[in-house]
Amino acid sequence: MRETAPVGDWATDFDILAPEYLDDPFRIWDELRGTCPVAHTERRGSTWLPTRYQDVVDLAHDIPHFSSADIVVVPFAGEVPDEPVLIFGLPPISADPPLHTWTRRLLLPWFSHTRVASYEAMTRDLCSSLVDSFIADGECDAAGQYAQQIPVRVIASILGVPEEMSDVFTGWVRDVLEFADDTERRTRGIRGLIEYFIEEVERRATEPGNDLLSELLQTEVDGEPIERRLVLGTAALVLIAGVDTTWSAIGSSLWHLATHPEDRHRLVNDPGAWSLGIEELLRAYSPVTMARVVTGDVEFQGCPMKAGDKVLMNFPAANRDPEVFENPDVVDLDRAQNRHVAFGSGIHRCAGSNLARMELRVALEEFLKRIPDFELVDPAQVTWAGGQVRGPRDLRVKF
Repeated sequence: MRETAPVGDWATDFDILAPEYLDDPFRIWDELRGTCPVAHTERRGSTWLPTRYQDVVDLAHDIPHFSSADIVVVPFAGEVPDEPVLIFGLPPISADPPLHTWTRRLLLPWFSHTRVASYEAMTRDLCSSLVDSFIADGECDAAGQYAQQIPVRVIASILGVPEEMSDVFTGWVRDVLEFADDTERRTRGIRGLIEYFIEEVERRATEPGNDLLSELLQTEVDGEPIERRLVLGTAALVLIAGVDTTWSAIGSSLWHLATHPEDRHRLVNDPGAWSLGIEELLRAYSPVTMARVVTGDVEFQGCPMKAGDKVLMNFPAANRDPEVFENPDVVDLDRAQNRHVAFGSGIHRCAGSNLARMELRVALEEFLKRIPDFELVDPAQVTWAGGQVRGPRDLRVKF
């Protein structure tokens, strides 16, 4: 793990892995919007950080100038692992058209409203059984024992892999996304995922099941089977994108409900508050920041961006922009005007948004049904991960 110098000026030397950014990025975004709405740093390469809603949306829609070829927010601290199976990256999220267009189309049926509705009973049973495992203890780690356990098991079912692999998958995903400056851990996570899916692809080629991985292997595009390396990248994407993002949203929402009893009581006692309430929690605690690569020298909002620069698609900051959201730092469960970009914007808007919404809603419903009153054991002991995905990692609550 690299040691980095403290930040002196957030406008010209920001660090998204600095402790103060991980703990409270909201204050920093507010400061930057008023002084330097598109900040810059040379840490880990030339990188730009927009903080205004419209800027983030405009960048997301400008595919010619801002490519998705490299979506990683924090580059490897050392040498990138030489993994030829990753030639396609993680399509469709790391692809530009035309590759993006048809690979996204392959995934959409698996995350439609109808298909997601078929996963709800399984998700609800899972959440209930997790609560069973700790409710008698009077306290739990709502992140590690609950939020973290839900999406990985749902995604495992979609991919057709054993639920017993869930903890291993969780470890690999955390290695890839959470320990951004630790090359050894990130390499371990990438290689673990790749080697596992290489074996699974070989097995499904002769023993197909009723799952996403098997369907991709049996699908033809323009009369030809999908190349194996592309199937590997897509499978890895579904796991990575579908796990950490959603458990972070669930964990952040539980943190909010533990610290805002009025909102907790509202959801417990008013079924009509859930629809707008879920959208507001997604807005206020958007977990994901993505990256784009500048394809050629271009000026954006007066900033001279150079070819090869990174731009961080700061969706969480966009959702706190006071020009778009009234009292943006207040979680208002009745907020009706809520054009949040928690799931991104443009052609790369999250294909799994229906699934994420369902998992978040069911996870909160089942927790509150059994544990309507809870609070933090010690607010000072809550820890947050950040970088690509922000969410609580240690969240002990008592009830």
